[in-house]
Amino acid sequence: MPCRVPVILMVTEALIQGCIQRDERAEYALYKALYPMLMGICARYERNTQDAAATLNAGFLKILTGLSARPSGAPFEAWARRIVINTVIDRYRRERPRREHEQLVDDPPTEVAVANDYLKEVEAEELRRAIASLPPMSRNVFNLFAIDGYPHAEIAELLQISEGTSKWHVNHARTLLKRALAERGRETTPTPKHHEQPERVR
Repeated sequence: MPCRVPVILMVTEALIQGCIQRDERAEYALYKALYPMLMGICARYERNTQDAAATLNAGFLKILTGLSARPSGAPFEAWARRIVINTVIDRYRRERPRREHEQLVDDPPTEVAVANDYLKEVEAEELRRAIASLPPMSRNVFNLFAIDGYPHAEIAELLQISEGTSKWHVNHARTLLKRALAERGRETTPTPKHHEQPERVR
């Protein structure tokens, strides 16, 4: 199995300078270098490949146009990740009336979930499918908190909800994920066959 080359080793300052100068070959090389990481992020937030690809392309365009203004000393990979996550959230907020169908109650009962420990217990592909099945708001909050490491205060500001609502969504998502993964586990567990008794010879 080929080893994944870290983005930081593939994206050099020379490549970045080429993109700033609008060199198409440099832009394509940067797109190829970032694609696995950025598509992985977008696929976690979006329900289907088409939406994930659209969000990735919008985020990559923001990366290209923002290269010259990138803060000095900012780690490139973390900077690019943040731009794409913000692009995902911006798109969600714009399309929220169409995509969000759940009723939100401000400040519901809260209990901080220990989500990261749970993530270690499940297979990555099973988890990806289970996350995609979550309600949109719970999916976004869970991704931001449990996977991308955003604090509840920042999530609340990004999604225009309270911190209590953010914490509730993490717990709600964790409950739904455990249920979905348990059901998939039962579906893939083979039913034991009963041994047939040999016929008696008369």
